[in-house]
Amino acid sequence: MSTNRNRAITLLSLGHACVDVYQGAVAALVPFFVAERAYSYAAASGVVLAASLLSSVVQPLFGALTDRWAMPWLLPLSALAGGAGVALSGVVDSYALTLAVVAVSGIGVAAYHPEAARAARAAAHGSHTAMGWFSLGGNVGFALAPLLVAAVVATGGLGATPLLVAPAVVGAALCAAAVRSAASRGDAVGKGEATGSDDWGSFLRLSGAVVCRSIVFVGLSAFVSLYVRQRTGGGAVAGTAALCVLYLGGAVGTMAGGLLADRYGRLAVVRQAYVLTGLAVAGVVVVPGPGVYLFVALTSAGLYVPFSLHVTLGQDYLPRRVGTASGVTLGLTVSVGGLFAPVVGAMADATSLQTALAVLIALPALGRLLLCGLREPAPPAGAAPAPGSSGHRPRAASA
Repeated sequence: MSTNRNRAITLLSLGHACVDVYQGAVAALVPFFVAERAYSYAAASGVVLAASLLSSVVQPLFGALTDRWAMPWLLPLSALAGGAGVALSGVVDSYALTLAVVAVSGIGVAAYHPEAARAARAAAHGSHTAMGWFSLGGNVGFALAPLLVAAVVATGGLGATPLLVAPAVVGAALCAAAVRSAASRGDAVGKGEATGSDDWGSFLRLSGAVVCRSIVFVGLSAFVSLYVRQRTGGGAVAGTAALCVLYLGGAVGTMAGGLLADRYGRLAVVRQAYVLTGLAVAGVVVVPGPGVYLFVALTSAGLYVPFSLHVTLGQDYLPRRVGTASGVTLGLTVSVGGLFAPVVGAMADATSLQTALAVLIALPALGRLLLCGLREPAPPAGAAPAPGSSGHRPRAASA
């Protein structure tokens, strides 16, 4: 990529990091809500649900809007909304208000992703590695969230959460700079001309697999900190370390996914990642003591290797509805995992946290089954054919 394109991807990636701090921050706040407010597992997971519910509904709507009109102004505005909700979550004085402000944060995150993914696709020009850099920003934001939350809460308990607005302010500035950079090039601001035909069958099967991945990720995000405390006999530091491993491993996994996909093809890499995830989650559930950290890291790799590949596959299966595809693969299917967090929490209350997490082992296998028979879609116009692709628009094969 040219210097200007490198700058655009860098700005978008850094802005993505600032916004996705707030997705990671919600799960990172759960142990503190349990400790300071005596929330049950089910009540605490309801906070995660609040961040996901409205996001799940509105993200495809924002995607559909970006298919019709370029909306670059959404990037800085949504960054601020995402930060404001989390910043207020520790100082409002009721459970209902906590759910409400966290929901506002979820809407901000929902508004950000379709437009950002469209802009990143335009800047990447078909490079899986470049899209990997964009996704890496989000992974870094997730990974930093537990450390940031722990540091802030340590200064003054949940009452210090207004300090968490800082990444939003920085992110808004970065997003504004990315918009200006795109405007100077003229290739990432306007809505590009749609070409190709949409393969809805393949897209829906891919989306089902991403839902399975999402449930595993959100379930672990909400409870791995508490679970590792139990398994290792450690305190808050042990739990925060586990959550950091889950998120930080995604930085490596995302970049590895882009590089491997450029060499071996997206679907081949995605399928193997789902196999790894299933085995790794089983290790998290059954391995005692400090060894659990290794399996948390392997789970993170399995969950994140396909992350940016899901987005580009969805965009290429629906080349005439890139915003919608981004809203679903980067938003709706990811947020849907939050809808199942209260189910995991209720199971943990009724049985044990280990039993509840054991249910997650089956989901990567189901996701892998949904991927059977899919074919590599045609690359976007101007991009080289992907490895294993014939260069023609595919149709789903039978499983």
